[in-house]
Amino acid sequence: MKKVAGIAVLLFLVMIVTGIIDIKFFSPYNIKNIFRWTGIFGILSLGEAFVIITGGIDLSLGSICGLVGSLLPMLIATHEINVALALFICFAISLGMGISHGVLVTKLKMQPFVVTLCGLFIYRGVIRFITNDVTQSFGQSFIGLKFIARGLIPLDFWSETAKAPRFIENWSIPMPLIIMVIVAVVLWLFLNRSIYGRYLLALGRNENAARFSGINTDRMIIVAYTISALLGGLAAILFALHINGSQPSSQGIFFELYAIAGAVLGGCSLRGGEGNILGIILGTAVVRVLYNVINILGIATQLEYAVVGVVIIAGVGVDDFLKIYTEKRRAKLS
Repeated sequence: MKKVAGIAVLLFLVMIVTGIIDIKFFSPYNIKNIFRWTGIFGILSLGEAFVIITGGIDLSLGSICGLVGSLLPMLIATHEINVALALFICFAISLGMGISHGVLVTKLKMQPFVVTLCGLFIYRGVIRFITNDVTQSFGQSFIGLKFIARGLIPLDFWSETAKAPRFIENWSIPMPLIIMVIVAVVLWLFLNRSIYGRYLLALGRNENAARFSGINTDRMIIVAYTISALLGGLAAILFALHINGSQPSSQGIFFELYAIAGAVLGGCSLRGGEGNILGIILGTAVVRVLYNVINILGIATQLEYAVVGVVIIAGVGVDDFLKIYTEKRRAKLS
């Protein structure tokens, strides 16, 4: 919880300093924009975090976003497949990718880095081949489906006969943030209130000890990669609906780095065995706020990736420092 408190303080300070420099930061439009993107990238970071907790890594999330995000508009807009069936296909493909990653890591003993890096290339190549690199679009249709990415609550449910109050217009909550909160609650219950969450944490701390204690470590690793891929598919759908389509060659590029940054900054240790759902959400929010600060202050957007790099190395550095400090303190006490 000390880590979570520290991340919350960091987020608060960044927002206050930016607001002092440029008050536009606190405009309703900008805050809603931050909420929306925090919701989408928060879902990605939550999925990535479960793999990191096991001591693994998932580098394929960006390409999963590219594949699923391009496949959905192609299925329902180009091939006119039923929306429910198209969504089922997208989630089934995400499920299959997650299971395949877990099986390759556990049964063939392949390194997670290699497995998911290959997935990054394979999924990107497959969707570019299927679509022939042609941009996929939903067009002007599917308004109801787009609501899950573009909707504002409660504004969109306000009576059409009565104008909504200004407060409702300005501060309605974007749907992606609401979806992320729902996902986060479910994952929090799984991680902190179920025996399987304890298994995941124990596995990440010491896989051999967890196996000797009777935990089916292979099954839990497969579950972690499956959660990551499913949430990657969900984020892909939200992203594609928000921008009304997808470009197969560029959709999702570097999204896996944003997911890793949010998870690591949120308190996940790359060694495994540590993770806090609230911390991950706050870590993602910090990354999105920093990105927003670049735009608000007119800083060159090319520095975006530099910011992500600094965030990751800072998160890992703090984690290493705390571990060294804790070990020295224990040594003195003993």
